Amino acid sequence: MTYRRGIVRYQGEMAGIIEEYEGGYRFTYDDAYLNNPNAQPVSRTLPLDTHIWENPTLFSFFDGLIPEGWLLAIAIKVWKLEKRDRFGLLLSVCKDTVGAVSVEAIV
Repeated sequence: MTYRRGIVRYQGEMAGIIEEYEGGYRFTYDDAYLNNPNAQPVSRTLPLDTHIWENPTLFSFFDGLIPEGWLLAIAIKVWKLEKRDRFGLLLSVCKDTVGAVSVEAIV
């Protein structure tokens, strides 16, 4: 059973889906993205592959996209999120990141 999902984009292009489920988290690259000869992996720890990446905790790469310090405090207050809900933070505040990778919630 999947609880929450997000679209992972690389430089604005849909690269894959990240999901929360009862066993942890999974990331899957989109087939169309994998077929693009210019496709880049979203992270060195998640190379381009049809493999479904699974982890019992949020992948370190995605956790690293979440802001820290005062910006995190503002996000927690504005979106009324729990600091420990790392996936909720990822889906709420990582739609417009500084880097090439962004994540937006699927509602």
